[in-house]
Amino acid sequence: MTMQEPTFFILTALVRTPLHGYGIMQAVAELSDGRVQLKAGTLYAALDRLSSDGLIVVDREEAVGGRLRRYYLLSDDGRAALEEAVARLQSNAKVAATRLREAFGFIGGVQHA
Repeated sequence: MTMQEPTFFILTALVRTPLHGYGIMQAVAELSDGRVQLKAGTLYAALDRLSSDGLIVVDREEAVGGRLRRYYLLSDDGRAALEEAVARLQSNAKVAATRLREAFGFIGGVQHA
């Protein structure tokens, strides 16, 4: 099954360090160069799904300003799923790049030998 772009960037955001919801929203926007802008409802539904699928886990919870802030961490299964998605994207990009080069001699406006 192909990983959706928001899921890809949520998992990518959690590669280096645990993040809370707002931190994930900011990281996803930055990592995607603004292409993926998660709304709170969408994000928390995705986090619930990813958690139930075992791709992320709750690292810790903190009370901040009377509200509970939950930090999420990429699980081993999440890392494996992300690695698989990266490999699939790289393979697909290689196929497309080869066809473009064969058909037009260039990729993205850059001439290739």
